[in-house]
Amino acid sequence: MELPEVEVLRRDLEKEVAGRRIDSAEVRSSKNSMKVISRHHRTRKDFTKRLEGRKVVQVERRGKYLLVGLDDDQVLVVHFGMSGRLLKGTKRHELDQHTHVYLEFARGGDLRYVDPRALGRMFVAPADKVDGARELQRIGVDPLEHSFTWPQFSEALAARKQKLKQLLMDQEFISGLGNIYSDEVLFAAGLRYDRRSDDLSSQEVRRLYRAIQETVQEAIRDRGTSLEDEAYLDLFGKPGEHRDNLNVYGRKGLPCRRCRTPIETVKISSRSAFYCPVCQT
Repeated sequence: MELPEVEVLRRDLEKEVAGRRIDSAEVRSSKNSMKVISRHHRTRKDFTKRLEGRKVVQVERRGKYLLVGLDDDQVLVVHFGMSGRLLKGTKRHELDQHTHVYLEFARGGDLRYVDPRALGRMFVAPADKVDGARELQRIGVDPLEHSFTWPQFSEALAARKQKLKQLLMDQEFISGLGNIYSDEVLFAAGLRYDRRSDDLSSQEVRRLYRAIQETVQEAIRDRGTSLEDEAYLDLFGKPGEHRDNLNVYGRKGLPCRRCRTPIETVKISSRSAFYCPVCQT
């Protein structure tokens, strides 16, 4: 799950969950369920007691992390890993076998954390300690924040001296982009995956800066990208619609939407980078 999908969830949770009180919390009795919370909590009870009786006051996002603020100045932090998702349900809906955390709200309704691979993480911490948590200490600039400015971005690119694909996926450099959107951003900017960050003209840097913002915003408007495995579903269990608007990712051998040249792919550190050999230079 990348920034657009997490931001869609944040906005939905803000509408659906903010202001509601958590009546009960449960961590399911499985080794994988305990794995989800074990980095910060020794027992299931230590996790659940911090949530029960608490009201959700706001929902924020930090890169790919969700921060659910509670009325006692504690924060529920959620990271989805490769296959995690949050689903809104009721008692009429059967729990998925990969449900690890289950929150039931006063006056009905619930929230389930489902994660087949159990690679995601959840923990509760005081609000003034969240920034100090090791998971959130090195998150890069957020492309939706005002701090993401053209001059700052230009300086950071020149200083890193790395190939663009790897750099855009580096969460300490810029937060929220992963394999899908790094490819889409580079196509929109007309830049190859292996261009060096310190070897871009001023015009190319501006194109890249603009492409990051536009690509992320377009994906959010389409409510994220769900691929064939549907690892990502929104809060209501529906797939994102941005897959039909992807320009290069997952389109190996298909004609480029601009020039009709077949899309090519190359392996980079066990990941596939998709690109157009004509439109990206």
